[in-house]
Amino acid sequence: MQRKTLGNSTVSVTPIAFGAWAIGGWMWGGAEDAAALRALRASFDAGITTIDTAPVYGFGKSEELVGKAMEGTPRHKYEILTKYGLNWKTPEGEFYFDTIDNNGKPLKVYKYSAKQSVIRECEDSLKRLKTDYIDLLQIHWADATTPIAETMEAVALLIEQGKVRAAGVCNYSAEQVSEALKTVNIVSNQVPYSLVNRGIEKDIVPQAVQKGMSIVPYSPLQRGLLTGKIKPGHVFGPGDTREGSKFYKPENIARINTMLDSLRPIAEKHNATLAQLIINWTTRQPAMDCVLVGARDDKQVNDNVKALSFTITDNELKAIRAAAEALTLVD
Repeated sequence: MQRKTLGNSTVSVTPIAFGAWAIGGWMWGGAEDAAALRALRASFDAGITTIDTAPVYGFGKSEELVGKAMEGTPRHKYEILTKYGLNWKTPEGEFYFDTIDNNGKPLKVYKYSAKQSVIRECEDSLKRLKTDYIDLLQIHWADATTPIAETMEAVALLIEQGKVRAAGVCNYSAEQVSEALKTVNIVSNQVPYSLVNRGIEKDIVPQAVQKGMSIVPYSPLQRGLLTGKIKPGHVFGPGDTREGSKFYKPENIARINTMLDSLRPIAEKHNATLAQLIINWTTRQPAMDCVLVGARDDKQVNDNVKALSFTITDNELKAIRAAAEALTLVD
C-alpha cells in the first residue's frame, strides 16, 4: 500500500485511516466492544495502520479501545491521530452543547484549549491509548475563550518533549490556520468533506495546497448516506444524531440515492460497491492524504480496504464530480 506523508512532517500514514468515532458509541447509537476490537485488528492486519480517534468519542471509550486493540503491537508499526479541546469534566471554556454519555448521564461539553488543559488532555490520552507518544495531535474545535497562540504553544511544548510528533487542527477556517502557523508547524487540517459536502474546496483546500499541508477529510460517506443503503423512511437507533442532519431529510435521501444510481455503472465496471467508489474518489482529490473511514466491525473494514484496489480513470473522476454538481438539496 502506497503511504503518504502528513504535510512536511515525518509522519507517514496510510491513504485511508480507521476512523474511530463510531466505535465510541456516542452519537452513533451504540457499538459492541468485541466487534470494535475485531475491527481495529482487522484494519491493522489489512494494512490500514493509521487510526484517528478523540477523547470525546465515547468520553474516553474510543481511545481506550484503540489502546486495548493495539496493545502488544510494536508502536512504530501503527500511527495514532487523536485530539484535544472538548471538555466535559468542568464548566471551563466556550459552551458547545448538551449531550448524554453512553450510560444516559447528561453532560455539558465545552470547547476549551487553555495551555494547561491541552497538556493535561494529552497526558490522559497517552494513558488511555497505552502509548508514550502521539503521532498527530489535533485541536478538535476552535475555542473562542483561548488565544490560538496559547493553545499552539502547548502543542509545541509537547512536541519538544517528544510526546507528540506533529501538530494538526480540525474544523479550522483558513484564517485560523494562518494564525496557528505563526506559533507551530501545522501539518494538517481535518475537516468534513464528501461528494455531497464540498464547501472546503473554496478556501481550505487551496490553502493546504499552497502551504504544503494535508487535508484529513472526515465523513467521506456522509455518515453512511453515500453507501446507497439508506433509503427514505430509514429508522435510526436511539442516540443516533444523523436523523437531525440536513442530509437525512427524506427528500434529500431520495435525491442523493438518485445521484448514486447514476454512478452505479462506474462502480460495477470496477467490481466495486458505491461506498468503495466514493472512498476511492475522495483519495484522489487535492491534498487529501489520509481519508477517515469509520467501521464498527471487521466486515466493514474489509469492504473499506477494497476501495484501494482499483484506479478510477480521469474521465470517471470528472463524471462523478459532474453528477455531484448537478445535485441540489433542500434545506
